[in-house]
Amino acid sequence: MATRTRRSRAATGVLGGFRRSLPMRLLLPLLALVALMAMLMLRGYVHSEVLADHRVQAPVASDRVPDRILEGGPVIDTRGGRSQSLSLRDHRLVLTFDDGPDPEWTPKVLDVLKKHDAHAVFFVTGTMASRYPDLVRRIVAEGHEVGLHTFNHPDLSLQSKKRIDWELSQSQLAITGAVGIRTALFRPPYSSSASALDNRTWPVTKYIGSRGYITVVNDTDSEDWRKPGVEQIMRNSTPEDGRGAIVLMHDSGGDRHQTVQALDRLLPKLQARGYEFDTLTEALGAVGAHTPVTGIDLWKGRAWVFLVTASDNITAVLVVGLAVIGFLVISRFLLMLLLSGVHARRVRRRDFRWGPPVTEPVTVLVPAYNEAKCIENTVRSLMASEHPIEVLVVDDGSSDGTARIVEAMNLPNVRVVRQLNAGKPAALNRGLANASHDIIVMMDGDTVFEPSTVGELVQPFGDPGVGAVAGNAKVGNRDSLIGAWQHIEYVMGFNLDRRMYDMLRCMPTIPGAVGAFRRSALERVGGMSEDTLAEDTDITMAMHRDGWRVVYAEKARAWTEAPETVQQLWSQRYRWSYGTMQAIWKHRGALLDRGPSGRFGRVGLPLVSLFMVVAPLLAPLIDVFLIYGLVFGPTQKTIMAWLGVLAIQAVCAAYAFRLDGERMTHLISLPLQQILYRQLMYVVLLQSWITALTGGRLRWQKLRRTGVVEAPGGPVPRQRASSDDERRPVG
Repeated sequence: MATRTRRSRAATGVLGGFRRSLPMRLLLPLLALVALMAMLMLRGYVHSEVLADHRVQAPVASDRVPDRILEGGPVIDTRGGRSQSLSLRDHRLVLTFDDGPDPEWTPKVLDVLKKHDAHAVFFVTGTMASRYPDLVRRIVAEGHEVGLHTFNHPDLSLQSKKRIDWELSQSQLAITGAVGIRTALFRPPYSSSASALDNRTWPVTKYIGSRGYITVVNDTDSEDWRKPGVEQIMRNSTPEDGRGAIVLMHDSGGDRHQTVQALDRLLPKLQARGYEFDTLTEALGAVGAHTPVTGIDLWKGRAWVFLVTASDNITAVLVVGLAVIGFLVISRFLLMLLLSGVHARRVRRRDFRWGPPVTEPVTVLVPAYNEAKCIENTVRSLMASEHPIEVLVVDDGSSDGTARIVEAMNLPNVRVVRQLNAGKPAALNRGLANASHDIIVMMDGDTVFEPSTVGELVQPFGDPGVGAVAGNAKVGNRDSLIGAWQHIEYVMGFNLDRRMYDMLRCMPTIPGAVGAFRRSALERVGGMSEDTLAEDTDITMAMHRDGWRVVYAEKARAWTEAPETVQQLWSQRYRWSYGTMQAIWKHRGALLDRGPSGRFGRVGLPLVSLFMVVAPLLAPLIDVFLIYGLVFGPTQKTIMAWLGVLAIQAVCAAYAFRLDGERMTHLISLPLQQILYRQLMYVVLLQSWITALTGGRLRWQKLRRTGVVEAPGGPVPRQRASSDDERRPVG
């Protein structure tokens, strides 16, 4: 809870009330998430697996293929309804390279060709051309030709005409974006010589021609994909009796060092025999492979290449982020497991004592604003306390009769202090001014204590160095799915964390639901501050900076009512995360301080920033890459990696439940929590970042309560709200 009227006016952003502006506040992070997923999908698409050209296919009849094509040359022209084939003259060779460009092997092939003043044709796939446009530019700049080899290498004889058109146009888009030209050359995947055309591939060849392309197969296969050795590749690539030929090689698809070595030896050898190594246009004289592209088509191509490049760069950044979150998650889990175990063993030793037993009475402050549904349960739970207390209920301008309910109870040692609506920090400071004792316990108006809670909470004050104590806040309404998820979060994410931070002496937050302070320590730091929306985090950090120890009392259990709807949960966590950022920023000066304040600044603030701000923000990358891996593979490894992360979390959660004495049955919902609940927390944190970076301010909103939470076994009667209570105003 935070300030209500004056403070809410000060904290109201330009977008207006939180409830009204929720859709607009969601829009930016959702658009960012959609854009991120689109970039990943684009990257996955252009990085999809390309099968090799040597895939074995079942034989099909060829009686529908004209004999002049089957017996003709390797260049097949079916444009404009023609059906003719072309062959190369003697001593003319056209070297062709399929499946590239490849960032490792294509440059080496180009270097060899340049060394021997030879030209060639590179049949590139759209995926590789999109990823490596600089290599396509180098190919053309050095006098070679490029042709299409489809976008992602499907067997076109098994595809529809619509898919064939898409493969052609998308490949052209990649080439246009890379080098600003359109090519008329095409080589279908899984092709070989003209004699291999059959009744399934011939209709595709004719259709390709109708789209304005010349189909280029080969009549000399180097079979370099077999990696038979340099000598064998040279023999396979050498035509018989000085005939001209189109030679098939590969500059991608695996290790091509044999191809490069064979090429370096083959070129001078055949040049010595009078061979010329030309492009197809040079060899045939009138093909006209390349046509310049201008206008909107050119800009479409450039936009495509830009987006593909951006997707690769973004993915590279995300991979770094994934490595960071992996390191942070594992580090946090290891620290929690190690230090929480040490903490539990330390405080559970039979001879462990904080110091002399604390038996003097304490003051319990209950700030209340429109808590008619809950306040009676809260106060009656305090009346069952085993430790002597006085109770101060500070009514902060409630409009639902909260103060009257407490006064009508007419209980001993219970006082009501009324004030005009000024906010929770002001209510706590008012209660502090009216308190009778030197130890102050603070709780929320929707929380109930067990009889032993106050006594357990104040025992650490037997150590004169302890200035504040955090209790064990537990979810009382855990029967719903949202409640169960928060129950897991409280036990694992909050209380296990507190054990770790206790051991590191940098606990960031004393929960507003159950915490205790030395009155003198509160007065030294100026009481509760209104500077942030997380006054509990703010005061805790101030305690550290003033040199006080802040510890965790695991047996001081308090049962609080967690939000029961997504909107209420959103409202609460948005305020928490934004308030935490405010507190970190407020106390950033501790980084440069000396003494206890400096220690907290250089240990506590970085840990809190990493584990409570950065790590939750990056955590969804695990799920983003899960989706990416499921769609684009490797699926099995992706699932195993995600299950591994889930297993680590399950181990930590089970350990936390064991330390807290909780039933393990609630962990059944842990996988679903990781899939759904964490995404909600991610968007909340992202929105908090946006609010902070844009200078926006957050409006405080009170959560609606039901008053159903009771301490286990406690004699607290339930009070149902009247219809007037249902119409309580929002503060």
